[in-house]
Amino acid sequence: MPILLMAAFLLPFHAAAQAAMPLTPGETLSGKRLVLAETVRGHSAILVLGFSQQAGDGCGAWAKALQADPALTGTLVYEAAMLEKAPGFVRGMIKSSMRKGLTPAQQDAFVVLTQDEKLWRTWLDVSEDKDPYVVLLDSSGKILWHGHGAAKDLEPQLRAARR
Repeated sequence: MPILLMAAFLLPFHAAAQAAMPLTPGETLSGKRLVLAETVRGHSAILVLGFSQQAGDGCGAWAKALQADPALTGTLVYEAAMLEKAPGFVRGMIKSSMRKGLTPAQQDAFVVLTQDEKLWRTWLDVSEDKDPYVVLLDSSGKILWHGHGAAKDLEPQLRAARR
């Protein structure tokens, strides 16, 4: 019975997730403008996205776990934070806080999004703002694995899907 419940939980996500990744322009913490969908096109990639301040710590834990995993060498890894709901006058302070402790390379791989939140929420089937959302994409943009929650609980599943 638990397998059926899990399958029922995943079905709505798969239906929404097979749509193309939103073409939202963003900016890395190092100041480079990019569109994630275009940047990862043609590459195997993992995206870690957060929709709240509470998800930030979980996203950071995912990023550390993924960077430390030798099985993921050659896979692009991007962390993203959705700040559309944050007032414009505090976004600079939020970005400054996110930069702390990150190397220049990590800042290049951290994207701040400030629009299209509804599209991203639909694409990821967001149900819990406090969780980090993680997506493994193949080079054609097809979702191979997705999940939301703690890296310590889900990274083995992501690694198995990567094979």
